[in-house]
Amino acid sequence: MKKAWKLALGAAMALALVTGCSGNETEGSGKKQLVVSTWGLSQDVWEQEVKIPFEEKFDCELVLEIGGTNERYTKLANNPNASVDIVELSQSAAANGYEAGLFESIDYSKIPNATSLIEPAAKLAEDGFGAAYTVNSIGIIYNPDAVGFEINDWSDLWNPALEGKISIPDITTTFGPAMVYVANDFANGDIEADQGEAAFKALEELKSNIVKTYAKSSDLANMFASGEIAVAVVGDFGIPTIEQAQPNVKFVVPASGTYANFNTVDINKNSQNKELAYEYVNWRLSQELQSTTAVSLNEAPTNKDVVLTEDVAQNKTYGEVAENAKVINYSFVNPLLNNWIDQWNRIVNR
Repeated sequence: MKKAWKLALGAAMALALVTGCSGNETEGSGKKQLVVSTWGLSQDVWEQEVKIPFEEKFDCELVLEIGGTNERYTKLANNPNASVDIVELSQSAAANGYEAGLFESIDYSKIPNATSLIEPAAKLAEDGFGAAYTVNSIGIIYNPDAVGFEINDWSDLWNPALEGKISIPDITTTFGPAMVYVANDFANGDIEADQGEAAFKALEELKSNIVKTYAKSSDLANMFASGEIAVAVVGDFGIPTIEQAQPNVKFVVPASGTYANFNTVDINKNSQNKELAYEYVNWRLSQELQSTTAVSLNEAPTNKDVVLTEDVAQNKTYGEVAENAKVINYSFVNPLLNNWIDQWNRIVNR
């Protein structure tokens, strides 16, 4: 009996640690808990830089729920009354959450640091979405020796001289929809009016230049190293991997601008601890924290008051590039995505 009782008690304690109890005090500590759902990448560093300083400042305990974007989003969507207070998600997944009514319509007057957001992140906030705490974006990476001319603009991708030399992100990846927007710009289309029709005609024109699409930046590294490709469209976070495989490559962000992808911090609409949740959002947007995480977690800042050294800023969506980045409307994209995937597979991946 004693053994069974101890096992039951241990299981209950483990469950309490994982699920937390939002809005309630931590048993035995007298501290409030805030349950944060996040990725868990470099978790030890994240805890040192994000978690512990917040706990000390607000005399509380952050309880973490770790997992991939889809896993965590689906879990909350299936149980909106879960104890989770904060959800850190990709921009695309967060847009689905707002559409489904899962997240608090954030009152930015309660977040002083929101006044320091770069313009694209501020626009996301104005449109009623979660607070963007880090950003990445796409550009063109190419091997000048293999191409033989300079690439400066998105339209250069359609140059016939690049036949059979390009790889672009697959439609199902983070920057797949951004590639549709790039094609729309080349065609001078109105993507929301024609729902991508002009973009897919432009992608059909680009088809002869595309060797293959890719799912991971490591795939690109292998293709550059083998000489299979000479040009690719890539998120800036993938540059170091490619440079290790092919040191001759050059990365270009066209002067016409790039397309950004944000990670956002969102508040569960059913959170019982919204006051502390707002403090967490404000902390995530602070100059103090973002100056630190830009170095330790490689998170490009969305707070425009953050100043990075040249070395730290390298390969990040920062400064003028960040201020001029275009925002993808995922409330428009997400309902169309299955249709776009079908068109993409017929036109680009066939």
